[in-house]
Amino acid sequence: MKKTLLFLSFTLLAFSAFAINVSDEAGRDTNEVKKLNKQALEYRLTNPSETVIIANKSLALAQILGYNRGIAEAYRVAGVGQYYLNQLDSAITSYYNALSYFQKLNDLKGEGEVYNNIGNLYRDKDAVRSKGYFNKALAIGIHLSSKQLTAKVYLNLGNLFFRQKSFDEALNYYDKSEAIFTQLKDSVNIIQCFENKGNAYFKLNKLDLAQQTLVDANKKAKERNLNEAVASIDLTLALVYTAKNKFTKAENILKEGSTYARIINDGILEHDLKYTNFQLEYKRKNWKAAIEYLKSVSKQDSLDTKDILSSQLMLDEVKHKQEEQQNLANLQEKENQYERVRFWGVTSVAGLLLVAIGLLVSNVKSKAKTNVQLIALNAEVSRQKDNLDKVNHHLEEIIDERTKDLQIKNKKLSDYSSYLSHQIRGPIATLKGLLNLEREGLVDEKECINMMDRCISEIDEKIIETSEMMHDSK
Repeated sequence: MKKTLLFLSFTLLAFSAFAINVSDEAGRDTNEVKKLNKQALEYRLTNPSETVIIANKSLALAQILGYNRGIAEAYRVAGVGQYYLNQLDSAITSYYNALSYFQKLNDLKGEGEVYNNIGNLYRDKDAVRSKGYFNKALAIGIHLSSKQLTAKVYLNLGNLFFRQKSFDEALNYYDKSEAIFTQLKDSVNIIQCFENKGNAYFKLNKLDLAQQTLVDANKKAKERNLNEAVASIDLTLALVYTAKNKFTKAENILKEGSTYARIINDGILEHDLKYTNFQLEYKRKNWKAAIEYLKSVSKQDSLDTKDILSSQLMLDEVKHKQEEQQNLANLQEKENQYERVRFWGVTSVAGLLLVAIGLLVSNVKSKAKTNVQLIALNAEVSRQKDNLDKVNHHLEEIIDERTKDLQIKNKKLSDYSSYLSHQIRGPIATLKGLLNLEREGLVDEKECINMMDRCISEIDEKIIETSEMMHDSK
């Protein structure tokens, strides 16, 4: 018996240790997923290809673990990387996958992040749809009091107004975004705000302010190794230098921008830099170089047009599919709502029936208990009545017996009274006669006294005799 108990104890301890190890291992693995997602997101402005690679690695690990929040974020981060690589069809698919998981998890913050990302994706293709997604994200950010999400949406709304050539409105949103990012000490997004503000100042022909802002942003971007940001800033800064006829600075900054664009493999940015080179050479009146850049740009434009059309078709297809999925989701939600209503209705009716049955059962039990109590009370009353009848009968017997006894005694008293009055009457009559004789002087006084004495003694004897007779009768 002791050996069996020891074996069971050892087994339980071993199982507990195994369970703890498994739990710790799972915790470490989920932390690894979080770490990979964060690392992938940090690469978006320096090496977006690496963002996609690391996000896919995180996705694979999260799927093995069944870690849904990790899966959702991995899809979202992969979409960000694909967006920076201009792989719009892949990006939209990743975003909708992420959105699906976040919605299942009821993760509003995650949903808001994805809406913000999708708004960016549609920004150059469908401004109305883009703004709709941004507004959804902004509503969630304000509802959750998420400064980070709110600031990101303000930044992207500024970009949307910038593309609609509402530059003052864009600056308004950039200022709002920068104020929040400054509170959060988010240096990466502060650099993005500086870049965007520099672009707006350039469009408003505030060249000195644009140059100052963009140079500062360029410096900070290089310090953080933000390759994509450096290339993008260089593009606008080259335009500023060209507008100010600082051709050498413009040429140098374009070379730098082209180098960074090749590092991050951003074909669109390289194309834009080539077009800016054309603008520079055209303004310098270097017609030969300008024509070469224009040919290169025109050739690339034809290829980009095909890619843009392909991406637009893909976006429209995904949009259509998403609308279908949304309609199905709405129908499913209505069906679920109907089922919930029916379930709660049936549950309520069942509950009421149970209550009614409970009340009936309680009532029946109460009546049964009351009946038992009444029966017991009736039995007790019957018993008390029987006892009372017996007592009454006994009392009647006693009364009858006492009555008879009293009648006998009364008769004896009557008899004794008659006897006594008869026995005493003689001596009393004699006394009365002697008194009359003595009053008349017909009898000697002494003799009278003796005779009276004898009468009195006789009376006394009769009384004593009668008393003894009465006592003996008891």
